[in-house]
Amino acid sequence: MSKPPKPSKPSKPSKPSKPSKDEKRAERLARQITAFAGSHGGAEGQIAHIGRGAVRIALVGADGEWGVLVAPSRDGARRAAELAGLTLQDDFDGELAAKVRTGPYEWTRMAGIQLGGPGNPPAAAS
Repeated sequence: MSKPPKPSKPSKPSKPSKPSKDEKRAERLARQITAFAGSHGGAEGQIAHIGRGAVRIALVGADGEWGVLVAPSRDGARRAAELAGLTLQDDFDGELAAKVRTGPYEWTRMAGIQLGGPGNPPAAAS
């Protein structure tokens, strides 16, 4: 004689999967990109490899202000740009570079150390 089949247990509703570490990083970078763009009337960017495990996201605001973020991978940087709606350029030259506005601080930092300009500020005491 065969036994009657056991009634199946009701299935538990599946939990939404937690975002991966890489996705969390991309979301954090996207928030920073969005904040930058909001403060500077929009922004464009360019992604470049800067060393082992590091990719630079150069941001240029519509007002000429600029900033840099660092991501752990090119895929993470691209994902952050996508989440933020950032327009990416292939190169940081030509039109994108022409939009950058530099001030006295940048000029003294670019050649200031060699010309007796200001050095790095002293480290804060702990």
